[in-house]
Amino acid sequence: MGFTSFVGKRVKPEKKSIEAAITVSDYMAKNLITFKVEQSLVEVMEILARNEITGGPVVDEKGKILGMISESDCMEQLSNSRYYNHPTGSEKIEKYMSSDVETIESHVSIFDAASQFYKSPHRRFPVLENGKLVGQISQHDVIVAALHLKSQSWK
Repeated sequence: MGFTSFVGKRVKPEKKSIEAAITVSDYMAKNLITFKVEQSLVEVMEILARNEITGGPVVDEKGKILGMISESDCMEQLSNSRYYNHPTGSEKIEKYMSSDVETIESHVSIFDAASQFYKSPHRRFPVLENGKLVGQISQHDVIVAALHLKSQSWK
């Protein structure tokens, strides 16, 4: 008669993969310039120019993302203002912002972020945690993460 173990088959501990260790939250920008829907387009253009950025998230008082405003959105208003002879003034950004925003969660791996960028026309994604804006990740940030990973483990 053979020996019967009641412990069961031992499973080797699962090693945490490098892929799981590097997430969007490790490389995202955290100190963002954000906008409110009630701001004027001129005010947004001034902030974009002064800070040398190309756009930013539009949020409510609780940090929930409502949209994105970009230089391209501003170009639309500038073009229309000349065509329709409407001077650029106090128009609110709510009219021009993109409200269909593609986001990414902070816990997503850099590899999954790269895949999402590959399939998307966007160059940056707002990063959410529990529905709240916590940062932004760009294609450039993902490249930096990949190069960092390469220096540690890629052969």
